[in-house]
Amino acid sequence: MKRATRRNHRWLAGCMVLCLLALPNTSAAAGESKVPEADTPRNADAVRKDLMQKVGEITGIPWTLLAAVDRYEHTLNKSAKKPPPANRLIGIDFTELTWVGMMNPDHEDTDPGSIAFFGGVGKDGSGDGLADRSNDLDRLASMATLMLRKGRTPEDIRISLWDYYNNTRSVQRIDQFTAIYEKFGTLSLHQHAFPLPLKAQYSYRSTWGASRGWGGFRIHEGTDLFAGYGVPVRSTAYGYIEVKGWNPYGGWRVGIRDLDNVYHYYAHLSGFDKKLQEGDVVEPGQVIGWVGSSGYGKPGTSGKFPPHLHFGMYKDRGLTDWPFDPYPSLKKYENEDRKKQKPTRK
Repeated sequence: MKRATRRNHRWLAGCMVLCLLALPNTSAAAGESKVPEADTPRNADAVRKDLMQKVGEITGIPWTLLAAVDRYEHTLNKSAKKPPPANRLIGIDFTELTWVGMMNPDHEDTDPGSIAFFGGVGKDGSGDGLADRSNDLDRLASMATLMLRKGRTPEDIRISLWDYYNNTRSVQRIDQFTAIYEKFGTLSLHQHAFPLPLKAQYSYRSTWGASRGWGGFRIHEGTDLFAGYGVPVRSTAYGYIEVKGWNPYGGWRVGIRDLDNVYHYYAHLSGFDKKLQEGDVVEPGQVIGWVGSSGYGKPGTSGKFPPHLHFGMYKDRGLTDWPFDPYPSLKKYENEDRKKQKPTRK
């Protein structure tokens, strides 16, 4: 009897959320299941933000947190090489059985009542009476409901997210992405920058996989950009400073996590921008330090090799970060910066 009562309470709570989400102020009016179409990435970002703001106003979840969860889901799909279905704006997704309930005999069920009865997460966020897994608002509303399972405080939401992902790193990434969105107030954060000013004298080539001797046998997990002492080192992306300090191999180094869940590693610096601390958010082109030759020893060791920037990139695979060759990304960032510097024709 108690189990039935709890189930009924959950179903009624879900209905209350769905009724609110069907109010005229949402992007999809009652009886409609489609969100506005977006013809450019910037327009798509604006539509996504509008959806998240309206769901946030109703649920009390900051739109920046909803955006961070959506972005994290997007990175999971990308890491799994799972292409997003056409015309979807929201990256949040659920498996078929998670949506309808593990014991639900109808794997294509769209009835919110029966889905709730079988413990599925699917909700009707668009107000059309259906819990449609292909509908952006329905998936967004379903994730918002999951996030509120343990309560409405920030810590309650973190616990709910941990229960869903069962991974502390997932919650950390979502917190980091939230901080980035809170600082800039937009989803249009796709730009990058080359780590050195183009006007500086520098050289680099692909050095991925080359052997390294100091500290035991290991391969080179990055690209070396040779430049003079004191040349500014810049952030290559919008990101969150995850690490800053000394490393016996990398010397004075900074680690920045971007919105693609890629860790950007800058090593052998001569120094940092003293204003920057772990937990700060940076933007492309922002100076974070200067080229040096630190490393290969105790704190302060320098001069064991020519001055250069070691730049590495690492993908988050859930439990660990795995390195990949940053050279193609560097060439792309360099070319993009060159195009920005070209005068526009009138």
